[in-house]
Amino acid sequence: MNLKNISIVFIFLVVVGLAITGLFRNSNVPEAATSKEVSAAKFVGDAPVEGENPNEPNLDEPEMAAVEVSPQNLEAPSKEENVYASLLDEQGAVTVEVTPLDLNNASETLDFKVVLNTHSVDLSMNLAALATLTTDTGKVIQANNWDAPLGGHHASGTLSFPAFVDGVSILEGASKITLTLVNVDAPERVFTWER
Repeated sequence: MNLKNISIVFIFLVVVGLAITGLFRNSNVPEAATSKEVSAAKFVGDAPVEGENPNEPNLDEPEMAAVEVSPQNLEAPSKEENVYASLLDEQGAVTVEVTPLDLNNASETLDFKVVLNTHSVDLSMNLAALATLTTDTGKVIQANNWDAPLGGHHASGTLSFPAFVDGVSILEGASKITLTLVNVDAPERVFTWER
């Protein structure tokens, strides 16, 4: 084989190689573009990239699933749902977090989830004896149950108050509820929720 034939075969192989490579390469992207530049070029704004047919599906992009929004997902919480925030008191060496569980739907009791954490105080106190509930209508009720185990440095349980006094709901007409804890490594801890 002479030099002329070798040159022709070489040119032929280069042309065939370029043709095959062109089949696998996106003709819209300049040869020197990196994969990051390709994604940036394809997703700039909402306009299609020059030379791209906006009606053709793009096989490089994952298809997004449609999400149906129903009217019930857009409604505000009803008055019956508990939408009251947890409140935190960090006085002294004990952190106390209180969350109302049923300020709108009280049955026999008004319940509060109480979490106590400390590294130095023994949590053997009975919170029912240290807690009162007050309304802005002037009602004051003593707690009647604290169901957490006594002792240790971490305690979590439900603090309960009677929901009715003399057959009348303590929440009747109330727009503000205040739970007060005394002598839990601080003279007084006050938690207030608007209704």
